[in-house]
Amino acid sequence: MNETSLAGDWALNDAKGEYACTCPFPGDGISALHAAGLIPDPYWGQNEYDLRWICARDWVATRQFMLDDTDVDLVLNGLDTVATVRVNDHVVLEARNAFRDYRVALKNAARKGENTISVTFHSPVAAGRALQDAHDFELPHSKNCPIPFGNFLRKPACDFGWDWNIALAPFGIYGTMDIAPSQAPRIDRLAIAQTHHTAGVTVTVDAYVSHYSGTATLELDGQTYEAEVTQGQCQFAAKIKDPALWWPAGQGAQPLYALSVTAGAAVETRQIGLRDIQLMTEQDADGLGFVFRINGRDIFCKGANWIPADALPSAISDEKTHALLESAVEANMNMIRVWGGGRYEPTSFYESCDALGLLVWQDFMFACNLYPSDRAFLTEVAAEVQDNVARLHHHACIALWCGDNELIGALGWYDCSLADRDRYLVNYDRLNRAVEDALVETAPNANWWPSSPSPGLLNFGDAWHDDGSGDMHFWSVWHEGRDFDHYRDVAPRFCSEFGFQSYPSMTAINRFADPKDPNIAAPVLESHQKNDGGNARIAETMFRYFRWPERFADFVYLSQVQQGLAIKTAVTHWRASKPRCMGTLFWQLNDTWPVCSWASLNHGGDWKLLHHMAQDFYAPQIVSVVPMGQELVLRGVNDAPEPVEISATVRAVNTAGQTRDLDTAQGVVGHAAQDMLALPESMLKPDEMLLVDWMAAGQTGRVVHAPKPYKAYDLLDPKLTITPIDGGVKITSHGLSLFTALEPDQPGRMSANAFDMLPGESRDIIFHPRQRTKKTPQFTLRNLFSATMI
Repeated sequence: MNETSLAGDWALNDAKGEYACTCPFPGDGISALHAAGLIPDPYWGQNEYDLRWICARDWVATRQFMLDDTDVDLVLNGLDTVATVRVNDHVVLEARNAFRDYRVALKNAARKGENTISVTFHSPVAAGRALQDAHDFELPHSKNCPIPFGNFLRKPACDFGWDWNIALAPFGIYGTMDIAPSQAPRIDRLAIAQTHHTAGVTVTVDAYVSHYSGTATLELDGQTYEAEVTQGQCQFAAKIKDPALWWPAGQGAQPLYALSVTAGAAVETRQIGLRDIQLMTEQDADGLGFVFRINGRDIFCKGANWIPADALPSAISDEKTHALLESAVEANMNMIRVWGGGRYEPTSFYESCDALGLLVWQDFMFACNLYPSDRAFLTEVAAEVQDNVARLHHHACIALWCGDNELIGALGWYDCSLADRDRYLVNYDRLNRAVEDALVETAPNANWWPSSPSPGLLNFGDAWHDDGSGDMHFWSVWHEGRDFDHYRDVAPRFCSEFGFQSYPSMTAINRFADPKDPNIAAPVLESHQKNDGGNARIAETMFRYFRWPERFADFVYLSQVQQGLAIKTAVTHWRASKPRCMGTLFWQLNDTWPVCSWASLNHGGDWKLLHHMAQDFYAPQIVSVVPMGQELVLRGVNDAPEPVEISATVRAVNTAGQTRDLDTAQGVVGHAAQDMLALPESMLKPDEMLLVDWMAAGQTGRVVHAPKPYKAYDLLDPKLTITPIDGGVKITSHGLSLFTALEPDQPGRMSANAFDMLPGESRDIIFHPRQRTKKTPQFTLRNLFSATMI
């Protein structure tokens, strides 16, 4: 028989018999309840709080299927989370890990003709509580999670809430749901490794085969190789001369080779990119370096952190995810960190990253909690690691496997672990070692890093404030309320988390708030701010740097301007310390729902001002203005493989937009950042800022550096004019227009935003709508003067 898919409509009921609806799988039950009109939109207003009863109940999904043979297996993945699966009232699976693959024999439960399958999704709150009550010592869950006990379950940590996520703890099936013949030949796993040498690349493939003995074949690069399957295994070694190497975005092309293994009727295919990725952690005078060396070239990693594409899995699609990743590349990013509080993404995610040239820093799914390390828990962890590493290890994009997110730091966040650090440190080490052992067993050549942040192997130091070794999470500016210049006080080797919040754009706010709601202290706005004190911190920072905006929409705009300024300050300064620093991944790329957060993309994918600014500060070449004492130093930065000539014109510009020449600079910049010019800050008059226009490799850029807070400048009206053109508008300035931005009235993004203009300059800006519509878009034009001076 052929495989039978169980995807489609199931009948969903709560265990109390109060709710019933159709639930399409793959998908989640909360989305099904909303689609059936049984609950309101979870994202609207404050509905979230009235819907948390859903995760406190058991839910049962049922459907029928036909069989003409009972020697079959049930194949499942993406089963979320603690679930009992029955076929014809026989329990065939007790699942408790959303990250595992399951294959279960049904021979003793199935029958010819019609069969019934049911999945009972047990309340994660009740299941977690039971595990906590049975545990030998206290293990508090993350303070980010208003729904408790998630640390005892192998389920996305952020499902229980986070400081950017809604707390609903959804349930469902999100992956494969098949009935497959038990005895048919199949290839259970391909273990693929590549060795690079002067004669080319050797690709080694180990195939693990069930229900077949005989000759298996490998096809790769136009060549066919044969091997005999012995005791369910065979190995191939393919040699490729003159390989076309895979490179990260901005460093070269991303060619992919088709690889196919056949064993009888079973066929497995992969797309592989030929590349050599090494994590170089070498001791030097400053500490321990952290550099990704790809095909022999040290790469500065530019990117952001990735969280699940939506809080409700039914809303996630391959197309939407690919669009988010495309936006990363369009902003000159070359790396995405898949954060450890979400999920291992589906295969299509990594296929997109392969095609786009996005390196993936892959966390294992542990974040900010104290977790168990008992045998049952570690058995689940080992199986989870093996399943996901086996599925993903061959992807060209995979650069690193990291043990967890901030679990070392969590040892110092709870009274119990502070009082008994030895116990909790040993508990953590057992979990971390189990993850590492399962990784090495499955992919022996994988790059491993124990935790993020971490100063290095078996080093449990403070990588939030110590910038000398390993990777760093730098949160002092946001969480400690420090000014943006504090980013210049540290020089991380690789900063894998840092961020500053803003409000989502008005198009996103209008999706959850009534016109009467927009006020930063309104209950609805506060319910869409999950970081304690977040709104106050945004406002406090705004007082520090800007004159206060009177209108809410201007407040939203200005919050995005200051978010962009914060991250630009950090990135341009740290890039200017290259090669001491060799990576910046800001927090975060995307949102799971419309919310105040650190994201550069609104929920749904529209670009916030930060993302437009990232397109500039992540450009292959930049000129960074580095304050050093009483001087302003222009430093050229180049990420291209070869040295590039960078030239700059330096002027002073006053609030009326009048400029005066100060100097010019040029230099050939190679791998290391290079000083191009030093100017005394005293050259600028009280109403002047530094204006740098630069050119490199045919690209141009502009930097306006304000030595004082913007509120200290009496800005003048730039008298902007806006003229319709095909697909967008032309903007003309008659003065100095800072952070010029167009705000559309419908989902989509502008071709450029948050740019500075001088008198007499014009720019054509094209609008890219997210969906085709007959409605003509309308635009609101904003700049720093209009937001803060009138």
